[in-house]
Amino acid sequence: MLVVAIVALMSFLGILTETAMNTTFPTLMDDFHVSLSTVQWVTSGYLLTAALIMLTSAYMKRRFTNRQLFVWGALLFSVGDLLCATAVVFPQMLLGRLIQAGCVGLCTPLMVNIILDVVPRAKLGVYLGIANLIILIAPALGPTFGGALAAMGSWRLIFWITLPLALVLMVLGQSQIKQYTKAQPLAFDWNRFGLLATALIALVVGLTAFGDGHWALAFGLLALMLAAGWGFLRLSRTSTRYLFSLRVFHEPAFLFIFLPYITLQFANVGLNFLLPNYVQDVFSATALVGGLILLPGSVFNGIGQPVYGWMLDRFGGKLPLLLGASLFTASILVFAIFGPALGVAGVTWVYLVFAIGRSMAFSNSVAYGLKGLPKDLQNDANALYNTGQQVAGAVGTTVLSLMMTMINHPGWSKAQQVTAGSNAAFWLLVALGLVVIGLFWRLLKPQAA
Repeated sequence: MLVVAIVALMSFLGILTETAMNTTFPTLMDDFHVSLSTVQWVTSGYLLTAALIMLTSAYMKRRFTNRQLFVWGALLFSVGDLLCATAVVFPQMLLGRLIQAGCVGLCTPLMVNIILDVVPRAKLGVYLGIANLIILIAPALGPTFGGALAAMGSWRLIFWITLPLALVLMVLGQSQIKQYTKAQPLAFDWNRFGLLATALIALVVGLTAFGDGHWALAFGLLALMLAAGWGFLRLSRTSTRYLFSLRVFHEPAFLFIFLPYITLQFANVGLNFLLPNYVQDVFSATALVGGLILLPGSVFNGIGQPVYGWMLDRFGGKLPLLLGASLFTASILVFAIFGPALGVAGVTWVYLVFAIGRSMAFSNSVAYGLKGLPKDLQNDANALYNTGQQVAGAVGTTVLSLMMTMINHPGWSKAQQVTAGSNAAFWLLVALGLVVIGLFWRLLKPQAA
């Protein structure tokens, strides 16, 4: 657990800076003179870059040692910290965030892979819950951390404060992290990686182009995404180099968990972006209050992880997965129906229920899916879970930010326009919540609880 804690704390720093930046968007827009659709790339670009690195994690686990992967993650985080803290133009800030994404991209899959190496299958739920407890404290602290620093000092302190912590963890990791499986000299499949990376980037950039009204560019990029995806599948039939195994998609334990997993992440990251900006625009709250509304829910999101994992190990999948998805959907339905009438306090309480339900279903999705897979496919599934999580987060931030600002009704105030756009986003998430419940029910129906 000491090794897992060190790696998890490194991921914690990456997620802390990611969630802290969400509450600083209005300040960044003023400081760098950029639009919301541009500044959201601080989050979307970060998540997309992390996704591309996570895509290689099954290969990385087999090719390099745990210590090498950890040290590189810590170095990338530290370099990104320096670039962001000293940024004088937005491109420098964005470059720093993209480099920093390498930390989460390397360390988050590494943490799970180490657990898979040493923990018995019957206890995966509890141990993954403990590891997630460390990581998920970051979203609890991030918005408040970022909002407080933006209000009382400067958003640059987010990076100056985390830099020495990253260096300390790098030193600890070098002395404590060990190797549990033998590294293999595998050949990396650059062609398939390039095609899949092209598809993912074209998807996210294409969605952004839609929001900016660049229709020709948007349709062109989405066509490129389809072409690159088709090329990836075609090349996968004959490739002899290693990226990850597509055999996992033939396993129901993976497929019917993977789809809800990425849907829950889409909703979570998108809502974590939307709500702090929503209360600032609709209720005239400060950036600090925008961060504080997420704090109670995020705390329960983190501290509940070991309990949710124990529920899975003790009672099976039905209780935590279906109960969690139901709480998740019901809370968003409240946002959709009563949003403007809730006020800041109401938003805080409803988000608390959302966070408990989403966390219960989301964290147990991975544990339940990995438990049902053969040992030789677990690293590949982990790579896809992590990649899907990051891509869904990037798409969620992009789509919900576009929906939030898509209403431009003449004569309406900004608060009225944001309210209408956000309400459309809430109803989209309600529909996705119903899909998640249906997929879980399809997977769990033939089984005993």
